[in-house]
Amino acid sequence: MVGVGVSASPALAAPVVHTRADWNARPPTSPATVLNQAPDRIVVHHTATANSTDYSVAHAYALSRSIQNFHMDSNGWADTGQQLTISRGGHLMEGRNRSLSAIRAGDHVVGAHTANHNSHTIGIENEGLYMTVGPTTALWNRLVETCAWLCDVYGLSPSAIVGHRDFNATACPGDVLYARLPQLRNAVAARLGLGLAEILSARPKVGGMPGPRHTFDHGPALGPEDRTR
Repeated sequence: MVGVGVSASPALAAPVVHTRADWNARPPTSPATVLNQAPDRIVVHHTATANSTDYSVAHAYALSRSIQNFHMDSNGWADTGQQLTISRGGHLMEGRNRSLSAIRAGDHVVGAHTANHNSHTIGIENEGLYMTVGPTTALWNRLVETCAWLCDVYGLSPSAIVGHRDFNATACPGDVLYARLPQLRNAVAARLGLGLAEILSARPKVGGMPGPRHTFDHGPALGPEDRTR
C-alpha cells in the first residue's frame, strides 16, 4: 500500500543535517505551521539551477541562502518553501523553519513546494537541473539516505517517494532524475531491509512538461488549496 509501511530493521540513524543556524538563515516573517501528523508523500524536486562543480559545504550554505532570498523576496513567502535541500556535494540542509524538529517528532511542517498538496507532502530540493543529465553520486547517495530516514521516521513505504510532476504540470525534477525514481524507491527499500518497493502505479508523466523559465523555477509550488506561504 502506498504511503504506509513498516521498517524491517531498527530505526535508522538520522543523516547529518545542516541546520538553519549553520547556513545563517534569515528569520521567517511568520513561523511555519506544524501539523500533528505525518506527511504521506516525499516529493523530489530539482532546484533548476546550474549544475555546479563546487561541492563544498560553503557553496551548499550559499545555495540555501539564495533559495531563501528568492522565496522570500521574489515570491513573497514567509520563508524557504521546501523542508530539506541537498547540494551537489551531498550536503543535506534544513529548509523551512521548524522542519528538523518536526521531522524528529514525527510531525509535518507545511511548506510551499507542490501546489495544492503542501498540507500532506514533504519536499526535498536537489541542487541542479536534471533534464538531460543525472545528479552527482554524492547527491544521489544522500537522497537515498534522506528518503530512507524519512520513510523510517514517518512509517512510509518507499512507494511514497514521488516527483513534483506527479502532482503538478511541471518538468521537475527533470526527465533524468524522474526516470530514476523507481531506482530510488528500491534503493531506499534495500536500506530499510525491505524487498523491492512497489512501483508507483499511477501513469508516469514523462516528456512534454513545462520546464523552468528562470533560476529556481521548478514549477507550481502554491495553489488555491494552500493556506500557508
